[in-house]
Amino acid sequence: MQKSTTSFRKSIIGILISLLPISLWAQTYNADSLTRIASKNPVSKKLTGTIIGTSNYVDYTTNTMSTQVNTRENVFDVDFSTFLATYERSGTWVGLDLGTPHLITKVGYSPRIGRPDRVLLAVIEGANNADFSDAFPLYIIPDTAEENIMTYADISCSKGVRYVRYVTPNDVRCNLSELDFYGYEGNGSNTFFYQPTNLPVVIINTKDKTDVTSKEEYIDGNIMIVSNQGKDIFSSGLGIRGRGNANWTLPKKPYRIKLNDKAKLLDFPAKAKSWTLVNNYGDKTLMRNLLAFDISHHFNMAYTPVARPVDLVLNGEYKGCYQLCDQVEVRENRVEVETMSDKDITLPNLSGGYYIEIDAYASGEKKWFTSSFLQVPVTIHYPDSDVITPEQTDYIVSVFNKMESVLFSSTYKDPTSGFRSKLDLESFLKHFIIGQLCGNMDIFWSVNMYKKRNNDLLYTGPEWDFDIAFDNDTRLYPTNDQTKYIFAAFGANGMPAFVGRVLSDPNTFVELKKIWSKARYYGGINADRLCSVADSLAKEIDQSQDLNFKRWNIMNTLVFAEPRVLGSYEAEVEGVKEYIRNRIIWLDNKIGLEKPSVPENNKVQHVIYTSSSNLILKGFPTGSQVDAYTMMGVLMESRIISEDLMQIPIKQGLYTVKVSYKGSILTREKVMVEH
Repeated sequence: MQKSTTSFRKSIIGILISLLPISLWAQTYNADSLTRIASKNPVSKKLTGTIIGTSNYVDYTTNTMSTQVNTRENVFDVDFSTFLATYERSGTWVGLDLGTPHLITKVGYSPRIGRPDRVLLAVIEGANNADFSDAFPLYIIPDTAEENIMTYADISCSKGVRYVRYVTPNDVRCNLSELDFYGYEGNGSNTFFYQPTNLPVVIINTKDKTDVTSKEEYIDGNIMIVSNQGKDIFSSGLGIRGRGNANWTLPKKPYRIKLNDKAKLLDFPAKAKSWTLVNNYGDKTLMRNLLAFDISHHFNMAYTPVARPVDLVLNGEYKGCYQLCDQVEVRENRVEVETMSDKDITLPNLSGGYYIEIDAYASGEKKWFTSSFLQVPVTIHYPDSDVITPEQTDYIVSVFNKMESVLFSSTYKDPTSGFRSKLDLESFLKHFIIGQLCGNMDIFWSVNMYKKRNNDLLYTGPEWDFDIAFDNDTRLYPTNDQTKYIFAAFGANGMPAFVGRVLSDPNTFVELKKIWSKARYYGGINADRLCSVADSLAKEIDQSQDLNFKRWNIMNTLVFAEPRVLGSYEAEVEGVKEYIRNRIIWLDNKIGLEKPSVPENNKVQHVIYTSSSNLILKGFPTGSQVDAYTMMGVLMESRIISEDLMQIPIKQGLYTVKVSYKGSILTREKVMVEH
């Protein structure tokens, strides 16, 4: 018996197949298959080769290691009653050395009888190196499979591979009954590769398939990123290590990657070596950081990290839906302060730039200090710990201590010589509001700050780490039932006193109300837009979240700081939207709201929204380039802005809208257009 995972999609395909030899009828042909037929490529056939794979097996009768039973040969013996079972529970595999490169067109598989779930999320890989150091996925099995029959899936990949294999899902010992590969000989091309969902897929192979277990030591390897319906491929050598604090202790690990050479990934603005893969394990929406970054962007923070949801395959294992994100560091299109060298030890060069973090975990970092007045722990991120000079360290420590001492002086309210002369109040209050809006209990547990050259001010930003925000923290839930601002209960040592001191100046609240009101009326901070962003992200992530929660079966389990579980992805997203609606009302009442009579600088902050089949852009410079892409990366509209209020008719759907001006990206937002 045979079962195909695809069906005839169009009558014309059925007609074409009916004209083929009878021996080929069992195969299902997609558009790529028809292209091969039209160009008279060789006919696909069942492939044979040298059987390769893990050679340590388990004898279930004794539960001991064996070399004689449940062997890898069983998956090619055309007998559903036999199977491969490896002794190790994870990281094992079975496949074929085809002798020469082949284009793989189809794969068939059947699980061990009684274990139909054991094939779920198995990764079918191809490679041209015998050690699979250059491996990439040809297919990820998305569901359980029936027993005693073969389930077939078409393969969409233009590159020929000599080695093919089935990599066991995590913790299942393979337990595979049968495995087939179909294709034809050829080197193929790098024209298109497989994506398991609509999201870009990040494929990382470490040297010798070494597991990533350290946050300090990088492991060498390589990376491939496939996007735009498989047509855009990036590849590079890299180093990979773990990252994070509490998140590093979770089963789904976060990672930091360092490319061998600087590069732009996907459509990110920065050209850099260092990037992050954020795990979002405790965030069942997989979008809280992305929502917070959207809010930060609409508060016009100097720099907001750029991030996109992706699928991650690491050493042949599907790891789930991650967030590929900027590494927050000093660099163009990231934290933009002046670069320093070990020669910059006297003023004025000694005055900047610097990037620091008020950090409750500072004691675990290589370069940090404790402030003199409040004993606030502060990490020095830039200049880097291995190149910063004693003079530079002493300087930034003295700047922070001076700011703190002025804040707690008797004249701290003085508009000229008080704390405003040392702390940029606008960026600090924006950080404060973003934390309050998102409901981030840890907003003053970690505070990024930077200092520019020949400038006495410490600026606050960028925003980071919101996976337990938006009513996702048991310490705070339900956030909107609280009567006070979030900052007093948690903070890095003296930070509650620090924030309280800033807020104790009555003029601070005048500025707070001004910033909030401008964002509410002119900055896109409203419930309708933010809930639309959540809906757009949910639609974009939907295919990936389905696989993610098959890999991590936690939808109905408390795993980190969550105060509740809602039972489904849709319910979790709706919970965030409900929180946003109520939180904006809470802040309107708490901060106060006054519509500015004239926008600041007589210019409305740019904003994107939709209305009845139209994409509307307001406040962008004339001459800006607008590009609207579908979630599959297809460019649907490209226009030049010619007026302050630009209206673009567009089909119903979910889009990523990018606006650029003179070579710089002004904004990149996801919007939902409805009729």
